[in-house]
Order: sequence, then structure tokens, then C-alpha cells
Amino acid sequence: MVVSIANVATTAAARYAKQLASHLGRKAEVENLPDGGYRLVLQAGEGVLTPEADRLVMRADAADAASLEVVKDKLGRHLEHFGRRNELTVTWQNQ
Repeated sequence: MVVSIANVATTAAARYAKQLASHLGRKAEVENLPDGGYRLVLQAGEGVLTPEADRLVMRADAADAASLEVVKDKLGRHLEHFGRRNELTVTWQNQ
């Protein structure tokens, strides 16, 4: 398993997590987590969205590096699109 994490600075983390889970939920299985976050099972792997007071923590997991890139692209591209007014930037760090 390969893993990457992104910490996206925002005071609207819960709203962005919900919007991203709802949008991607059309093509992915979405599970609500007890901490207010979401687990998304995508074809290439999975993503976990964890809203915190000052940031949205996104975790991407996949079986291999190529699949991880697909998950990171899907999560990051959509979040940056939703948060373009607030200039959200997603920077992934491989674990």
C-alpha cells in the first residue's frame, strides 16, 4: 500500500469535505466517519477526508504508485476547483 497526505489550509474544511464527498459519491462508495469525515472508495484506491478547525486533511491510499496518482489527482483537482475562490492549494506528501 502506498499513501500520500495533503493538509489544505481552510476554515471551511467541513463544508469542502462534504461537497467533495457528495460530488465524488456519484462514482464512488462514500462512508461517513464518526469524526465528521468521509471515506471514499474509488476504483483506483481510497481517500479519507478529515476536517479540522483550520485545515482539511486528505489521505490517499492505493495498491501502487500509478493508482495513487489517480486518487490524488481526483481528490486534489476537484477540491481546488471547488475552492478556487478561496485559492485552495493541494500539496501532497508521500508517506
